[in-house]
Amino acid sequence: MRISTIQAFNNGVQGLQRNYANATRTQEQISSGNRILTPADDPVASVRLLQLEQQQNVLTQYNDNLTAAKNGLTQEEVTLNSVNTILQRVRELAVQAGNGALSNADRKSVALELGERENELLGLMNSRNARGEYLFAGFQGKTQPFVREADGSYSYRGDEGQRKLQVASSLELPISDNGKKIFQNVTNAGRLDSLLDISAAPGSSLSVSAPLVQDEVAFSGTPAFPAAGIGIRFTSDRDYVVYDQASPPTFPLTLPDPLVLASGSLDDKPDISDQLVFRGVSLQFDGAAVGGESILVAADPARQKQGILETIASLRTSLEGAASTNSQVRDAVAVALTNLDHGMTTVDGVRGEIGARLNIIDSTQTDNEDVSLVNKGVQADLRELDYAEALSRLSFQSIILEAAQQSYVKISSLNLFNQLR
Repeated sequence: MRISTIQAFNNGVQGLQRNYANATRTQEQISSGNRILTPADDPVASVRLLQLEQQQNVLTQYNDNLTAAKNGLTQEEVTLNSVNTILQRVRELAVQAGNGALSNADRKSVALELGERENELLGLMNSRNARGEYLFAGFQGKTQPFVREADGSYSYRGDEGQRKLQVASSLELPISDNGKKIFQNVTNAGRLDSLLDISAAPGSSLSVSAPLVQDEVAFSGTPAFPAAGIGIRFTSDRDYVVYDQASPPTFPLTLPDPLVLASGSLDDKPDISDQLVFRGVSLQFDGAAVGGESILVAADPARQKQGILETIASLRTSLEGAASTNSQVRDAVAVALTNLDHGMTTVDGVRGEIGARLNIIDSTQTDNEDVSLVNKGVQADLRELDYAEALSRLSFQSIILEAAQQSYVKISSLNLFNQLR
């Protein structure tokens, strides 16, 4: 086979270029520390590295979301802790206001601090986050959630939404709680009404307090408080019976009667208030009964829930009223104390939920860091260079390149190369 001069020269030059390119590539690998400089170096590893890089970017976004969620929940928890502190102080004031020895001036003094605490609480309920959005407005972050109306009542202008952030591939974490859930949907201990009828008891001075649901478990347990309400009938100046309004017995009756749910007697001391407690509901009797008095106790559907601010405002109004009697103040204090306990229980419940979410954030951050560490290890195995092998390979390629250059000089036998020697 004949080989032309130009073919011999081209083969020699191509060999030199190929060996020089191999040595240069190895030098670039050593300089960058990466085994893969282009996808062509290792297509399978390149695809895997791209997938790992994408997963790493997703983990970075999850970590950013976790940080944002932790900041938001921490601010909410701090705010609710301040709310709880105020409610504790309001409860102390309510207990103080229940002292029957206080004068009207003393009560107004207590009401004055209640008003200040009420304003402070309103400010906390309208707290904003670092972005200027209201914490407790649900999805309506730009709308002030709690507003005091012209008549002194309060209204909630937000919604019942709960914001969430995705913090893992299959986990969305709530990062807020709406104000209606925390501050408005509080069980109202004063959701029952009573109606006293003394038309059949001439000369009666009996009076009855507002019904108070003081034990929610007994009220809704088994047997529960009758849905239709109860009736109380005095059969003498001291004795009474309790019956279900849905199935009232026929009076006068002879005990025992299957339609009578309970019976009792008033204290024989006329100056002492008597208390009736039936399935979690308590009533206070004042004055003297003569027999024949009837009392109906039933639920008011419009008063099943009462906001914390409304509870404080109602107590403050009762203490400010110059015409309020001791019994009226007593009833207002009793309802306020129970409702404040319900409100603090609700707030503490939400704080517990926040604590659980913060624990989830901590564990998720740890999981993400572990996954990220594993990813970086796999990326290092796929991408990073074995320096000992690369340096040995570079030395070998340099020898081959030098030998190729010398062989080319010998084979070409060109005068120019001879002179260069």
